[in-house]
Amino acid sequence: MATADLPHGDSAGTFLGHPKGLFVLFFAEMWERFSYYGMRALLIFYLTKHWLFSDSQAGVIYGAYTALVYITPVLGGYLADRYLGQRKAVTYGAVLLTFGHLLMGFEGNGGQDAASLSIFWLALAFIIVGSGFLKANISVIVGQLYPRTDVRRDGAYTIFYMGINLGAFLGSLLCGYLGETYGWAYGFGAAGVGMLLGLIVFIGFKPLLLGRGEPPSALAKGTEWGLYAIGIAAVGACWWMVQNQAVVGYLLGGFGLLLVAYVIFTAVVKLEPHDRDRIFAAMFLILGSILFWALFEQAGSSLNLYTDRYVDRGGVPASVFQSINAAYIVLLAPLFATLWTWLGRKGLEPSAPAKFGLALMQLGGGFLVLVAGAATGDMTPVLFIFLIYLLHTTGELCLSPVGLSAMNRLAPAHMASLIMGTWFFASATGNFAAGLIAAATGSEKASGEGAGKQVVLDVYSQIGWIAIAVGVGVLVISPLIRKLMHLDTLRDDSIQAQIEDVFGDAPASARPAE
Repeated sequence: MATADLPHGDSAGTFLGHPKGLFVLFFAEMWERFSYYGMRALLIFYLTKHWLFSDSQAGVIYGAYTALVYITPVLGGYLADRYLGQRKAVTYGAVLLTFGHLLMGFEGNGGQDAASLSIFWLALAFIIVGSGFLKANISVIVGQLYPRTDVRRDGAYTIFYMGINLGAFLGSLLCGYLGETYGWAYGFGAAGVGMLLGLIVFIGFKPLLLGRGEPPSALAKGTEWGLYAIGIAAVGACWWMVQNQAVVGYLLGGFGLLLVAYVIFTAVVKLEPHDRDRIFAAMFLILGSILFWALFEQAGSSLNLYTDRYVDRGGVPASVFQSINAAYIVLLAPLFATLWTWLGRKGLEPSAPAKFGLALMQLGGGFLVLVAGAATGDMTPVLFIFLIYLLHTTGELCLSPVGLSAMNRLAPAHMASLIMGTWFFASATGNFAAGLIAAATGSEKASGEGAGKQVVLDVYSQIGWIAIAVGVGVLVISPLIRKLMHLDTLRDDSIQAQIEDVFGDAPASARPAE
């Protein structure tokens, strides 16, 4: 079947009103997130308790690692757009991820043993690059299953996001429990098995993707293997960078400026006015997401350590509490998807920028609730951990799936993966900033356990009020950003037009009608 003739989901059969391919992507991403978040739940404890890094060192390492996880989708997205296609990129990423997670099972003797640490850094590098090939591209395939104006898009991304968090819930719960109870290798080994299952699902149910995400043109075997070699070279580069965290900061600053400049230049010079304005709106959302992730991602670092040291947990391993956020999303995502659809039909749905403002306000409120709860005694009641995750989760549901959908909707077809990669690059910047914030909460900065706890709470109080103030500001200017989105003039891209946009085979005036 020619690519231009491929049917949309409705004509190829649906399940629960959505193309069946959505649920293939749901389960593949679910297992990938099982592995990633299972490892993430243990990482800060692995760094501080096994490798014996200080809180501040561990926070910076954690931030550099998570930042690199979100930088590499720019490379993976570009190679998929131009050469590999999203499906092959996702498959390759899953292979690298499986190998990296299995390497994490090698824990050595702990301490600062150089040889064992080198293997640990290599495992992180494989996971980083594997995520780069998988993350942005699997989200793009979701968007390719729907026309740009399809009212089901936000609901589809919310369903997809629920799959992400079902995997995150199970991974944090199982891997965290195994790792802290029976040994690190058991927790990380379970994460590797989860990633392998994700790879099997994605390959086994390929026909249900209806040909979406295939290479834009015939790909010679030599070229394809050359692209895979680029991935291996990137593993080597990440192996070095994750050990030299300051370099990651410089990379984020320099490359970030170049990326933003390139996107804006392309928008101004090559796009018609409405598409240009949509890119400007997308960039506003992207920049707003940086602050959100810088604060939200305290969950895996400083908040994880706070839960371990200063919360009355009743003997439950601290890493298990990483599953709370994911559990809330599994429970609340269908409600939010229904709410947005119901409000949309009545013309009352908040715009994407307004949802971002609401997200930041809820995020800040979560930190302030925890600070208030900590004042009730020496040990913080566990109820307040559930409350901070609840407010952070409702904020996340107002931003992350909405942002994914907005990036795919606002970007012209030939910039789809680039803009999605830029969205993840903003997450990288936020994650690196999160590492610096986590380092600032390091309890070794103060003498005594009580003083260390107060350092954390002072930082949380400050960032809580900042998030609320910025959220109010975003809410105020959201009508102006919504105008830049020109939702009334959005048109569906034909598949053929998307191919021509990728290669520039024809000028805009000569492309088929959309």
